[in-house]
Amino acid sequence: MTKYWINGALADQVYINDRGLSYGDGLFETIAVIDGKPHLFDQHLDRLQMGLDRLKFPEGTIDAVKNDIQALNFSGNQTLKLTVTRGIGERGYKLPATCVPTRIISLADSSDFAKQRDQGVSVMLCQQRLGINPVLAGIKHLNRLEQVLARAEWSDLDIAEGIVSDLDGNLVEGTMSNLFWARGGILYTPKIDRSGVQGVMRDRLIQLANQLSVEVFEGSYPESVLESAEEVFICNSLIGIWPVITIDGEPLSVGPITRDLQLLLSKEMSC
Repeated sequence: MTKYWINGALADQVYINDRGLSYGDGLFETIAVIDGKPHLFDQHLDRLQMGLDRLKFPEGTIDAVKNDIQALNFSGNQTLKLTVTRGIGERGYKLPATCVPTRIISLADSSDFAKQRDQGVSVMLCQQRLGINPVLAGIKHLNRLEQVLARAEWSDLDIAEGIVSDLDGNLVEGTMSNLFWARGGILYTPKIDRSGVQGVMRDRLIQLANQLSVEVFEGSYPESVLESAEEVFICNSLIGIWPVITIDGEPLSVGPITRDLQLLLSKEMSC
């Protein structure tokens, strides 16, 4: 069962002229609640604030979101989603003279991804490319049409995720995850400076890799680098770490860096 709050009150409808609906003018965060506590909560709010600043939302928006969240009662394992839109506006792209953001919160039961974490998943390389836009890179804005089109490329239930590259052919991320691979004891991940979402879990795993004395390189890499990868995994705040065991049908082993990071993350999330 999912509950919804809009601007702090239980509700499940928004105005038809909300700019989030009309133009995708807004942002969202999806947070894992573990044993009644939102995981990496401050980091999610930091990314939300980064997006609010980029999109020129009014000051104080994040404070209103925090007040909404403080009124909630978390229990067990849940999925918390925060959505902030520019609010009601007239027809046209011009920003409203007075902006009153719409704050939408949903709270639902969480899914169990233990099997995927343990056994690994199969992924494919998508044909859909991500546009290059440094202004929007990193933030989790509401326009997800590129991801929608990429996800439409497969219906095979054995495929868990699709990997997408940018218009220059450089790897970026999964449709709903960030991407890492290892070779020679070094961990690599695409730099999120022109496309994609700078995942909160992605950033945390870079920190955990440093604790393991594993060097992490961020950069621009073509899809071909995955052919020589010794281990590959995808991640996000809800799924944690999923080892990749096939890419376009080509088999991969679940490697030690992946398992060591899973162990560290598991300990952190159970505290």
